[in-house]
Formats: sequence, structure tokens, C-alpha cells
Amino acid sequence: MSQRSLLVGPFNRVEGDLEIRLEVAEGRVTNAYANSPMFRGFEQMMLGKVPIDALTITPRICGICSISQSAAAAAALGAAAGKPPAPQGALVAAILHGIENICDHLTHFNLFFCADFARPAYAGRGWHSRATERFTAMEGSAVRASVDARAQILHIVGLLGGKWPHTLAIQPGGVTRAPTARDRIRMMSTLAAFRRYLETVLFGAAVEDFAHLGTADALRGWAHGDAGLFNEIAADLDLGAMGAGPGRYMSFGAYPLPEGRSFGPGLWENGVLSPIDTDTIREDLSHAWMLGEGAHPSQGQTVPDEDMRDPGYSWCKAPRLAGRTVETGAFARQVVGGHAGALALALAGSNVQARVIGRLLEIARTQMLLEKWVAALKPESRFMDDVAVPQEGEGEGLVEAARGALGHWIRIEAGKIAGYQIIAPTTWNFSPRDANGTPGPVEAALVGAAVGDSEDTPLSVQHIVRSFDPCMVCTVH
Repeated sequence: MSQRSLLVGPFNRVEGDLEIRLEVAEGRVTNAYANSPMFRGFEQMMLGKVPIDALTITPRICGICSISQSAAAAAALGAAAGKPPAPQGALVAAILHGIENICDHLTHFNLFFCADFARPAYAGRGWHSRATERFTAMEGSAVRASVDARAQILHIVGLLGGKWPHTLAIQPGGVTRAPTARDRIRMMSTLAAFRRYLETVLFGAAVEDFAHLGTADALRGWAHGDAGLFNEIAADLDLGAMGAGPGRYMSFGAYPLPEGRSFGPGLWENGVLSPIDTDTIREDLSHAWMLGEGAHPSQGQTVPDEDMRDPGYSWCKAPRLAGRTVETGAFARQVVGGHAGALALALAGSNVQARVIGRLLEIARTQMLLEKWVAALKPESRFMDDVAVPQEGEGEGLVEAARGALGHWIRIEAGKIAGYQIIAPTTWNFSPRDANGTPGPVEAALVGAAVGDSEDTPLSVQHIVRSFDPCMVCTVH
């Protein structure tokens, strides 16, 4: 039996640094070890700061999901204060967050994921020339169209938040700017233009037609636009049989509004949806370069092991929910939220194609939500309520970034931050093994991936890894 060890990385078209060590036998991955090799220490930076500084510092964790970090920090501070934001302020925050998430999904599909299909290794496939014309990095027609559409819709963030990334608009009590009636008209016009892009380029049909697909066959069989080209490629490469996840999907619920979260929260497994008990979250440190004992994030610490001792092999901690791994992300969010087509796909099993379809579904459904939210803005209303952050207290801020469940936990003592812990979506998905030896979701998903004798960066491994859309700078903050 031929055996070898292969170090894959750093990965291109991944936000941050990532290395994965593979053990390969007979052309298949037998074990995988995901390493987040860049420690940044934002959780340590927070200690001793006044609590409101979290709104300025934590969005700097990442340049592509900074609004998610801002929303989580504001939610944690609001929870510590025991007061929700003004309803219209929450609506504007949802618009800001929804714009960022839809842009992240668009970027992932066109720039991060589908670019691999333009590789020369796929020359001769019936779809390769079309994939090359559409998805070649920097040159593809789909790439250029998506970049232009993304730039246009981000004008809404500039209008409501002043800038992107790292806006300071979202606060515990609401948002800093009240939109005018004229602003609402401009935003509706911008969303109409973005819809035209989606319907002529990405979906090749009405947004609602894709969003309302209710079966696995209908989603996998969609044949219009670039979404249809992806499905054609996925069927040819059998991406639906690649990269199985743990089968447990977790979402904290996206876009909290007074009437509830627009995509509901929960844990889905084997067709059963149950509430999430966040008290059962623990950050296992057994295979992380971290000192101390694993704990709930409200009591956790971030103390790096500068000697990088064994058995550690990553700066990433290993979060577990009641001792178990979970998959999080857009597909998980749609499954937990009860979308009929996503549920049908989930019953067939987690895989590369399902994760990408989950993002496409979310693009369509978020577009519809954004149009509804902008129409519901009331410029005459109050968009910010006074919220006094306490001198002593704790708060938990749970939101959904594009890549999945994001949590901030703050502990305040004598008016200063005494503890601040963050678990990002990629921390869940790209975690190392825990004390029981259970691999993280990506590590497990890579087992069985095909590796050619001459491949040093296997295509199958790249498809699986990118299907989770890792953001490694968030992973270790």
C-alpha cells in the first residue's frame, strides 16, 4: 500500500493563512489536520479596554465580514445592558448586515470557488471553455460582472454606514444615521439594479423562481445562468458525493428584528430541529497551541503557547456544542431556517455542491429580504435609543456572518473589559481535533478525497476546503 504525507498550503483565494497536512494511502486521504498558522490575539487586545471600544476594535478582525463582527459586538454590549436596539435601528442594522453577507456570497462564488474550474487540469471537459470564459481570475466575464454588481450594492452601506469595511454605524441602541425618504428611494433603485444583475447573470431567471425551489432535484437541476453552469460542472465532477460534513447543522439565527430572526436559529440533525443551548459550548484546547483548560467562552481565556508544543498543531481552538462538532454556514442556515429545498438536500447529506447551492439560495432570499426591509423603513421614526453599558455584567452576542455562526462573549468588571471571547464560523468548521480525538468538520470532510500521484495541491481537496469558504483571519482573531 502506497502511503505518503502531503502538506497543502498556503491556499490561494482564501482569506488569511491556511495549511492542511494530509495522510494519503492508495490515492485517498486517510487523515487531515487543519492548521491556522497565524495568531493575531484580538481577544487579548480587548482586556482592560472600556466596553464600548469593542465596537471599534473587533470589526478590524476582518476586512470582508467587519459588519458581522460589529453586529456581534453591539449585541453583546446590548445584552450586558439588558436593552434591545430601537426597532428601526435594528432594521437598518439588518440591511447593513444583509448587504455584506450577500456580497460575501457573490465574491465566494465568482472569485474564490468557481475559479478552480478554469484550471488546465479540466481541459477537455464539455464545460471547460465556458468556465474559463466566465470564471478565469481577473479576466472572466462573470468575475467582472460580479465585481461591478458588488461595488454598486455596497453604495447602500456607504449611505447608511458611512463606509465599508469597519463602519461604526451599528451601536447597542440602534444605528448612528437615520435614513431619509430620499435615501430609501435611492436604496430601492440600487436593489432593483442588483436584482437585474441576479436575474440576467447569476440565476438567468426571476430571483423568486430560484428561491422557491422546494426539492433537491430542482435545486441540483437548475440550468439557467451561472448557477446552472455550476450545477452542470458539479454533476460532471460528482461534487455532490464529495466533502461530507458531520450532518449536524447549527445557526444562531440571522438578522434579529423585533418580530424575530429572519432566518431562524437552532440545531438540525437527522430531520430534527432543536433549540441551541449555548451554555453547552466549550472551547477544547487539547490540540491547539493554547495554555489553560477548555471552558465556556464566557469564562475562557486566550493564552498562546509560545513553545507550540505537541499535541497542538493549530492556533485555532476546537469549539464543541455539547461535546459534538457542528457544521455552520449558509447551507446550515437555510437548513435550520426550514427552506424546503435545503432540507431535502440535507437529508441526502452534506457535500460540496450543497454548500454552494446554500449560498446561491441565500443570495436570492436575502435580495428579497433587503427589498422588504428597505420598503419598511420609516424615516420619521427613532433609529437610536440610549443604552448605558453597565460597570459590571456579562453579555452574549450571537449573529450569523456569511460563513456561519458568530458569537461574542464579554465580561465587564469595574467598567473595563475583563474577558472577551469570540468564536467565528471558521473556528467551528476548521477546528483541530478535540480531547476525544474527534476531527473538526473540515478535517473529517477531507477523508476519502481523491489525490493523484502527481498532485501536490489536489483539486478535490481545494473544492472541499473552499466549499466551507474559510476566513482564517477570523478563525484565530
